[in-house]
Amino acid sequence: MPYLPYIACALIAAAVAAIVTWIVAQKVVQNKADGKLQTAEAKAREIIDDAVKTAENKKREALLEVKEESVKTRQELDREIKERRNEIQRNERRVEQKESNLDKKLDAVEKREQSCTAKEADLEKQKAEVSRLTEERVKELERISGFTSEEAKEYLLKAVEEDVKIDTARLIKELEAQAKEEAGKKAKEYVVTAIQKCAADQVAESTISVVQLPSDEMKGRIIGREGRNIRTLETMTGVDLIIDDTPEAVILSGFDPIRREVAKIALEKLIVDGRIHPARIEEMVEKAQKEVESLIREEGEAATLEVGVHGIHPELMRLLGRMKFRTSYGQNALKHSIEVAQIAGLLASEVGVDVRLAKRAGLLHDVGKALDHEQEGSHIQIGVDLCKKYKESPLIINAVEAHHGDVEPESLIAVLVQAADTISAARPGARRETLETYSNRLKQLEDIASEFKGVDKSFAIQAGREIRVMVVPEEVSDADMVLLAHDISKRIESELEYPGQIKINVIRESRVSDYAK
Repeated sequence: MPYLPYIACALIAAAVAAIVTWIVAQKVVQNKADGKLQTAEAKAREIIDDAVKTAENKKREALLEVKEESVKTRQELDREIKERRNEIQRNERRVEQKESNLDKKLDAVEKREQSCTAKEADLEKQKAEVSRLTEERVKELERISGFTSEEAKEYLLKAVEEDVKIDTARLIKELEAQAKEEAGKKAKEYVVTAIQKCAADQVAESTISVVQLPSDEMKGRIIGREGRNIRTLETMTGVDLIIDDTPEAVILSGFDPIRREVAKIALEKLIVDGRIHPARIEEMVEKAQKEVESLIREEGEAATLEVGVHGIHPELMRLLGRMKFRTSYGQNALKHSIEVAQIAGLLASEVGVDVRLAKRAGLLHDVGKALDHEQEGSHIQIGVDLCKKYKESPLIINAVEAHHGDVEPESLIAVLVQAADTISAARPGARRETLETYSNRLKQLEDIASEFKGVDKSFAIQAGREIRVMVVPEEVSDADMVLLAHDISKRIESELEYPGQIKINVIRESRVSDYAK
């Protein structure tokens, strides 16, 4: 094996070369790592230097801000201290001024006290002098008359007593005679004074209310398709709607005035709103019912305030408010009750009894009329039951029960309520004409118009406040219509008595009809 030494040498040489190569590579790697480390350290030192500089800058800025804030705070404190010092100085000056004024007032009071003390001393001296002079005068009188003071008093009293007895008896007889003569005159004066102070107009509709329309086109909208709107309104309110040829007006007819008022308010709201259909009608009727209920309570409270009666149960006040919509022979029930209360109070003040109780009894005497359409029995019995229910006094209950003479009055107040009720109902202008008189007046209006030549038909409408005269066109010209209206108005003025005024409408109309076949 001659090549083995060479191979071994080659292997050794290769191993040595590999070792040397590895050592060299390690040094190269070591040099590179050292370079990178030096670079990183340099960068780190730069970052640290930058951070230190930034921190120092921040520190300087913070110190500057703190110094500025401290300067501002110190300036504000200085200003506040200065203001407080000024305020304290003003207060001190004010206090000094008040102390000066007090010193002056104290001086004046002391001077006044000294003056009063001197005057009191003078008065004491004068009182002592008066007492001394009085004693001397009494002694001198006793010496002159020969009586002691007690004996003189007794003698004078006896003499005066005899004279007074005679004068008193004579005066009593004269007063009795005078009272009998003037009793009737005084009673008439009381009644006339009460009427004069409390007389008021009575205006109320009995069974109908009139709602004005903006135009006659609104009548069709109120009726609705196939009459559904008018049926809904009549069903919800219980009131009959009369839609006739009366221009721009709808008549609400019903015996319940509260329902009529609800229907009137609801219809007026619907007319203003313009949306008339069954659902809207139901909504407006509900609103009108709430509005009328609120109005009833307000009217009851206003009545008690007007009369000056307090402490009435709220339910009684509500019933008084309902009476605003109740009439008796055309006289408004609430106005009548207020008038009776006022008259009873005036009469009570004249005869010297409790005015407040008289007014209370007068205000409540017809309270049963608020429910007499809903409950059985007379308004007197209903009113008595209501007063008992709401704890009114027996005196008030008797006045309510006796105001029509059903029972005997147990107090003077009950008698005064009777008189006040009669005065309010019987005075001129209190109650309107009866239905018969009203119907006769309407008939007379139509008869007067129909008597003129050329008149075909005549109709009294608007409760007699207007008359429509239909004339024959061939007999009455346009010029004749003016004279005809004037003649009818003069005839009515001369032959009839009526309140207010009556409008005469003369209508001349020609119609031609034909049929297409």
